[in-house]
Amino acid sequence: MVNNRGFLSSVLLPALLVAGISVPMHALNRQTEQLVSASTSQPPATDVTGTWSGTFYSKHSNVAPFTITVVISADAVGHLTGSSSLNSDCLKGAQLHITISGSKIVLAGSDPEGDNITVRGTLDNTSRQMATTYVLNGAATGKCETDDGNGNLGKR
Repeated sequence: MVNNRGFLSSVLLPALLVAGISVPMHALNRQTEQLVSASTSQPPATDVTGTWSGTFYSKHSNVAPFTITVVISADAVGHLTGSSSLNSDCLKGAQLHITISGSKIVLAGSDPEGDNITVRGTLDNTSRQMATTYVLNGAATGKCETDDGNGNLGKR
């Protein structure tokens, strides 16, 4: 990142003085603060808090589709978490951690039995629909050792 204060005081100010243009120092400081503030500010994060639900379809013909509902909220320090409920033979309600990068979203976590799910999604332009893929790693009982597929989640 360019040091705007250094540039203004070492290059711009002498150039203005040579040109015979007088600029009050407080005006340069205010402009410098505005430039630094504008260059370090970030756009607000996409708001995905609320209730999402949809159906996931396995790539494996012997695994039935299942519906999932996820309630996403921010914890005390602002991290996104999710509480899920679903009707799957392989996973009970999982506590999820949510990360967002642009339109990409990842929901990952596990249930009390140690079964894990990772959902990777892409938000649409309205941030109310997401196309997803999932990977589910169930307990090694043989019943639901691994599953993967896709689906869509919509914000209610």
